[in-house]
Amino acid sequence: MKVIIIDDEKGMHIIMKRMLDKVDEVEIVGSFQETSTAYSFLSNQDVDLIFMDINMPKESGLEFAGRLRERGRQMKIVFVTSHKEYSLPAFDVYAFDYIVKPVNQARLHHTVLRALSGMPSEKGSVEHDSSFMRVMFNCFGGMEIRNGQNELVKWKTSKSAELFGYLLMHKGRLVSRARIIEDMFGEMPLKNGETYLNTTVYQLRKLLDNYGLKGSIHSDSNYYALDLNQVHVDIVSFEEGCKQMAVMDDTHIEQALELEQLYAGDLFGDRVFPWARSEVERLSLMYTSFTHRLCDALLIRGDTQTAIRLLMKLTAYNELDEGTIKLHMKALVLQKNIEALNRQYKQYTETLYNELGISPSDEVTALYGQLLSDLGS
Repeated sequence: MKVIIIDDEKGMHIIMKRMLDKVDEVEIVGSFQETSTAYSFLSNQDVDLIFMDINMPKESGLEFAGRLRERGRQMKIVFVTSHKEYSLPAFDVYAFDYIVKPVNQARLHHTVLRALSGMPSEKGSVEHDSSFMRVMFNCFGGMEIRNGQNELVKWKTSKSAELFGYLLMHKGRLVSRARIIEDMFGEMPLKNGETYLNTTVYQLRKLLDNYGLKGSIHSDSNYYALDLNQVHVDIVSFEEGCKQMAVMDDTHIEQALELEQLYAGDLFGDRVFPWARSEVERLSLMYTSFTHRLCDALLIRGDTQTAIRLLMKLTAYNELDEGTIKLHMKALVLQKNIEALNRQYKQYTETLYNELGISPSDEVTALYGQLLSDLGS
């Protein structure tokens, strides 16, 4: 199947190519940062599938798709975007699928398999690669289980979701019943807590059994553990990847960009569990440190646009982080964007004063002055 990628951000080209290269049936025949060059290519070439961003300069992905449809081009179009609100307009131009960033490998593979199912193959059918059909546990930015077909699994109760998160956080280690009861049901009388734990374990076991994970909750006398061998867990993959890339250079950028996409928000998202506070903070700091190293490498490479996108994402999580603001200002100087530099420093100064009643550190102030000087201002 011949595929092209259209996205104005080079970083997304790297991510998509890396993911699509893992799918044997796909041949990437072109990648473009603007629709005009893509249209010229499509005027002389036939493709089967287009992966395309919606928000792009000059002509949006929706407008470009409409133009293709008006001219009778019937290739499948998959929109890959950060904006959920475009889902209905996307299908007005007969989009084949709509994927919200960050993209994960299983979701992408599932889309490709669906596209291939309508195409002839040498064996007459598409063979599903079982390595991509594992159950997924996603805990960054929320708490969800997706089955092998990437369908969202509905939790039986909020406590079964909490127990899942609790056992997951312990990464396969045995945890005593007494400790679970204290952390999860501590506000109840002990007898009630024991009853609720038994019920919750039963509900979670039943849910997991329905998706091929029979026996994934291991119990040993008065202990429980969650077996992670049969599943893909975003936080485990992220932490292992960060450790492997403790030192970042140009050879790691493609892999690092793919890894960064796993972090869709704080651990467990809006679900606030007192027992998880230290882990939420630890993973947040790990993500910040990892992304700073990645942005340094991107700036050395000259990909300031991708670096700025990641720094804006970091700022959305913590607008007071000094390391992020310093990197962001350096990136804006590389773009020679003095207006954005001034705006960024002013906004940071106002936020510090409004939130903490303080001014930027001498280091940040000196850096700002040096950057202005470098720009000749």
